Parts: sequence; C-alpha cells; structure tokens
Amino acid sequence: MERILGLDIGDKYIGIAVSDALGITAQGYRTYKRGTREDDIRFFFDVVTQFNSHTIVAGLPKDLNGEEQVQARKTKNYCNFLAKRLNCSVIYIDERLTTKASQSVLIEGGVHNRKDRKKYIDTMSAQLILQIYLDRSKTTVE
Repeated sequence: MERILGLDIGDKYIGIAVSDALGITAQGYRTYKRGTREDDIRFFFDVVTQFNSHTIVAGLPKDLNGEEQVQARKTKNYCNFLAKRLNCSVIYIDERLTTKASQSVLIEGGVHNRKDRKKYIDTMSAQLILQIYLDRSKTTVE
C-alpha cells in the first residue's frame, strides 16, 4: 500500500515523516541534510521506493497574515523539482506555527535542552504537517 511522505523543507535540512499504510497516522522518519540536487534526488528516490510513495505533503511557510514569502517560493520550487524527477504529486499544507507546536511537544516529552530539540525539530514538524493533512483527509471522506 502507498504511504504518504510529509516534508518540512528548509534551506539546510528537510524533516521527513511517513504515514502508516492505512493513512491514519504520521510517524517521524528522519531529518535529511540537503546536498546537491542530484544527491537529494538519489536520497528521495530511495525513500519513495522504500515506502512506495507517490504523494508528498509539504509544509508551505506563510507569514502570519497568510501571505507567501520568499521561503514559500523556495519550497514550491524544490517540490516541483522533486515531483518531476520522482513522478510524485505534491500537496501543500499551511505550516504556520508547526515549529512552535513541535517545540512544545518535544518539551512536554522531556527534551528540555535546546540543542537536543534542534536534532528533532524538523522531523517533528514534518510529522505534524503530515498529520494535519491526514486528519483533514479523514474528515472530507467521512
């Protein structure tokens, strides 16, 4: 069964999450340190193959007014590149405040040191982005 990938795309790191086979829950997978575009394609080709994924849900950074800024354009550009090269579709989810929510989850989970939270924040954000999508998908189907 196809599993859906969730991505939190930054300039240096990409947080990755994956859905369960039924598309109900999102689990954090890992944080990937970006390389060249060809390195990135090789890495994501392996991920897409491993999870039989054809759909990517990417967080789209917007400002607090809901406007897309420079980082949103970078995200769309990168996702278009991945979609074409990996033959995947991309769905964008407003990611406002997911980093703050991720920090709260990590603190509540006992990760109090800021340096330690930094290791997990991108993956946790990807997981939240994907879970938002999965939850919305369930309500539109029911």
